[in-house]
Amino acid sequence: MSNNKSTVLAEYIENVLLITLNRPERHNALNSLLNHELGELVSTAVDFSIQAIVITGAGDKAFCAGGDMLEMSGLENNSELLPPINERKNAVEELLQTPIPVIAAINGYCYGGGARLAIACDMRLASDNATFRLPGVEYGLVVGAASLPRLVGAAKAKEWILTARKFDASAALDAGLVNSMHSEEELLSDAIEMAKLIASHSSEAVQASKRIIDMATISEEATVAENEANQRLRGSDEQTQRFRTATKKVTGK
Repeated sequence: MSNNKSTVLAEYIENVLLITLNRPERHNALNSLLNHELGELVSTAVDFSIQAIVITGAGDKAFCAGGDMLEMSGLENNSELLPPINERKNAVEELLQTPIPVIAAINGYCYGGGARLAIACDMRLASDNATFRLPGVEYGLVVGAASLPRLVGAAKAKEWILTARKFDASAALDAGLVNSMHSEEELLSDAIEMAKLIASHSSEAVQASKRIIDMATISEEATVAENEANQRLRGSDEQTQRFRTATKKVTGK
C-alpha cells in the first residue's frame, strides 16, 4: 500500500514505513511544507502499527540539502498549503519523540537541516557517495551542537560545526556519525532489511530499549539551550547579512 503526498512519499512494507523526501528538483530541501508533512507521517506511524521507519531522499543526488533557502529568504511562500502555525508539525521534534526506531538511508547530500534531520534518526546508513556539512555558523546559527557530540564526541563535533567543512561518508563512518556505508544500488534495500529485522523483534522491548538509550545519551538541557541560542541569533543584523550572502552563493538571487 502506498500514499503519495506533495513533498513526501509514504510506502508501507509490511510493518515498516518507508518515507521518501520528494523534492528532487531542490535536492529535497526542507521547506515548511515538507517539514510538516514529514512530521505528520512520523507522528501518526504508531496508529498504523508501524514497527520501524526508513527515511531517504528522492533522486540520486541528495538525502536532504538543508533548509530551503528560497523560502527562508522570503522569495517563496507555502503558507497557504499549511495548517495554522499551532497545528504544524516539526519533523525533528517528531523524530525525537517517536517510540518507533528510525533509520536514515542517506543517499547523497546531507547538509544543514538535512544533517540535523539525519542526526535525529536512531541509525544512519550512508551511500558511498554521501557528503555531509553543518554550515550553521556560516549562516550565524547553531546547528547540531546539542545532538552531534553524542554520536562523534565533542572534539569531532566542534571540528565539523565550527569549521562548517564538507566531509564524506568515509569520514562520517570513521567518526561514528553513520553506522555503515553501502553502494548506491544497495543502500535502500539494506536499510529496509535492517528495519524488517528490527520489526521482527518484540515491539515493546525494542521501544523500551530505544527510550532507555535516549535517556542515557540525549541532553534535554542542551537541546533547549540550542533552541534558545537560535531564537536570540536569528534575525540579528549579522545573522541576516550572513544568510543573505549565503543565499546569493547558493541561488544566485
